[in-house]
Amino acid sequence: MNIAFILFDNVTQLDFSGPVQFLSRLPGAQTHVVTKDGKAVTTDCGFSILPTTSFDDCPPADIICVPGGHGVRHAVGDAEIVGFVREQAKGATWVTSVCTGAFILGAAELLSGKRATTHWAYTHLLPLFGAVHQQARVVRDGNLVTAGGVTSGIDFALELMALAQGEDVARSVQLALEYDPAPPFDGGHPARAPGALVDGLRARVYDKAAADMAAAIRESLMRQT
Repeated sequence: MNIAFILFDNVTQLDFSGPVQFLSRLPGAQTHVVTKDGKAVTTDCGFSILPTTSFDDCPPADIICVPGGHGVRHAVGDAEIVGFVREQAKGATWVTSVCTGAFILGAAELLSGKRATTHWAYTHLLPLFGAVHQQARVVRDGNLVTAGGVTSGIDFALELMALAQGEDVARSVQLALEYDPAPPFDGGHPARAPGALVDGLRARVYDKAAADMAAAIRESLMRQT
């Protein structure tokens, strides 16, 4: 089973590193960390990730996963990245994303008419690609599986493992990696966080970030027409 993670500069590393830690434990899995030219890409944490292969050398994938990050704003307009995702998706059993990686799937015309999710601050942008937002940590529509923001990538990985090879396999990996979350605060989603905290974070970070993402998406769509 070939699992391809498609990375780009300024990727959110946990969108990638959470799922890959779990999915790499699937029996028979061959994990491919793919960048356009096979060179390292930067992360939003100040370090880089060294891939295992390039677009040219990546084998056909059974599972493709596209993480998110601020670099998505550039990636949605990058014809090579979008084209590679589109071509790999044609033969993949599962087409997946974490966080704003969903917008790269959208740029590759893989979200139209589908139920999907992404980071809570960007869900209102999904209809730009013809997708219908479903409020859930992980959303499956056919062979499309999308995850919400960042840490939801671990939940997504476990659900996908269960779909691919059964619940016993997923439960065994969950136990092996001691995934037993017990956060000190119940406020990781706007539905449960204090309103003032949500409003403040939007004002400081996400109002502008979402507006910039929307502009990048609209520009990429204009190029396609």
